[in-house]
Amino acid sequence: MARTPNTERRHGDKERENDQRTDFRADREADELVDKLVYVNRVSKTVKGGKRMAFAALVVVGDQRGRVGFASGKAREVPEAIRKATEKAKRTMIRVPLKDGRTIHHDVRGNFGAGSVILRTAPSGTGIIAGGPMRAVFETLGVQDVVAKSTGTQNPHNMIKATLEALKSLNSPRMVAAKRGKKVAEIDVEREIVKTEVKE
Repeated sequence: MARTPNTERRHGDKERENDQRTDFRADREADELVDKLVYVNRVSKTVKGGKRMAFAALVVVGDQRGRVGFASGKAREVPEAIRKATEKAKRTMIRVPLKDGRTIHHDVRGNFGAGSVILRTAPSGTGIIAGGPMRAVFETLGVQDVVAKSTGTQNPHNMIKATLEALKSLNSPRMVAAKRGKKVAEIDVEREIVKTEVKE
């Protein structure tokens, strides 16, 4: 059956409305994201006419509600390098379970190459006790209370990668309960029993 002109017009209007909604949703997500510049490195490439200078930017992006990502971008100018890194970081974001929306659920270690970090959960009011690149990750992730220490290299790339490896290995009570085929309440009861045995 041939489609009438009115039907085609209505169909086209619907497609335009869907496109507009998609664009609005993408813009809103972009507005909600927070990006932090961690490190800018000047690099050079030796060519026939001399040295060609460029800049490499390391950027961390997050929504401050449990999602974070990082990337590096290289360009002839710093703003362009930052823009490239930010766009790439938005496509590589991961979701991290947070306890009460403010800290991590348990202590964890992370390693990547020569980078090694220790992350520890902290009570409310502690703040972010971490330095350099790790602080940028926690601020964009939305963590408010955490104690972190880097015990390996001070290279910002490896520090961030080690931190993300540690965050990827975090488990919430709901995730543990799902793996063990139990309810969250049963996991909490077992944890309280273990605490009592340790105190005795």
